[in-house]
Amino acid sequence: MNLLQRTTANKKAKTVGRGSKRGKTSGRGTKGQASRAGNKKRPELRDRIKKLPKLRGRGKNMNKAFRIDATVINLSTIAKAFEAGTRITPSVLFDKGLIRRTGGKIPAVKILGGGELAYAVTVHDCEVSETAKTKIEAAGGTVKA
Repeated sequence: MNLLQRTTANKKAKTVGRGSKRGKTSGRGTKGQASRAGNKKRPELRDRIKKLPKLRGRGKNMNKAFRIDATVINLSTIAKAFEAGTRITPSVLFDKGLIRRTGGKIPAVKILGGGELAYAVTVHDCEVSETAKTKIEAAGGTVKA
């Protein structure tokens, strides 16, 4: 009488051939370069990269596509849209509908000197051209960077 009993069952025997997971062709498909030992295909991505032009001498204009230019607004537009003593910022211009978002953000704004301004306004966080600055200050306004 045998009193010793096994606690775990026998491991399942490895199968080879069509009944197993990794028999016969061992997951390599059939025939050809990819099924052989030492298979290493030449990377085709390299061929595409080699065909791209080298773009020598592109220099300063290389980053032009990524540069975000300031949105331009003339003093005449500001004179029509705002009253005296108004604080003008890019977000205020956006709220008035004078500028649009670019890339989901309120863009940088540059105020140009086209037109006349008869009253004082305060300009914050905007680039201002020299002529616009002189006209704003002549009307009694201020420009703060």
